[in-house]
Amino acid sequence: MAGFFKSLFNKITNRAEIDWDDIEADLIASDLGIRLTTAIIDELRDLGRVISADDVVETTRKQLSKRLPEDSAPPTPRADGKPCVILVVGVNGTGKTTSSAKLGLWLKNRGHSVILAAADTFRAAAVEQLQRWGDRLDLTVVKGSPNADPSSVCFNAHQKAIAAQTDFLICDTAGRIHTRHNLMEELGKIRRTLAKQDESAPHLTLLVVDATTGSNALQQAKEFHKASPLDGLIVTKLDGSGKGGIAVTIHDQLGISPRFLGTGEEPESFSIFEKELFVREIL
Repeated sequence: MAGFFKSLFNKITNRAEIDWDDIEADLIASDLGIRLTTAIIDELRDLGRVISADDVVETTRKQLSKRLPEDSAPPTPRADGKPCVILVVGVNGTGKTTSSAKLGLWLKNRGHSVILAAADTFRAAAVEQLQRWGDRLDLTVVKGSPNADPSSVCFNAHQKAIAAQTDFLICDTAGRIHTRHNLMEELGKIRRTLAKQDESAPHLTLLVVDATTGSNALQQAKEFHKASPLDGLIVTKLDGSGKGGIAVTIHDQLGISPRFLGTGEEPESFSIFEKELFVREIL
């Protein structure tokens, strides 16, 4: 059981009488949101008896499973032989660049060819970081000159991926502060640039959210979704945080599903979203 729910479990176990307000506050603190918390509390009250810690965990699991989508389908290469373009977006500090590299390795380990585009050009460290990951994982990284236009980096990488008939192109875009309008505009420009060589690109846009940031991640998802329609989430820092409820809230409110999970520092600590595994991970 994850850290947060373990402490809640112990709290209820060691108590003769349930403090409903306390449980409600604790569930909201786990980023499950008001709507889901209310549903859990209502179901527990409807049991019409003294509830145990097991009841809280079981009811929470049931409500999470009900609200989460089914297991994510893995991205597949395009039938027409052109690259499947994956745009990775998110604010700095969420693990966006690392997640781009881990996703590249995950696809490579399944027999696919991958190119990474280092389009986070405003942060020189991000380009260097992606290159280091590329060297370590034996993945091709396309980068531009320092402060190059991110759209041009994506365009050049797309050109190379098409010429090489690469299965997947993953574009690590600039870390956006979601309230900065000009940066969101630029995300639109990247999408238009990719569409020049393949009007169906990008094929998958994934937002990286940090499981520990709570309601801020929901706000980020709302802003990014407006600027660049999102197809899914990569939820990072699930290891040891005992949280992750925010992914349920984002899906519940915006219909954006978790697609991949980051559960540690190592490149292999990355998996496709599986509902039951995820519920166990955070509970």
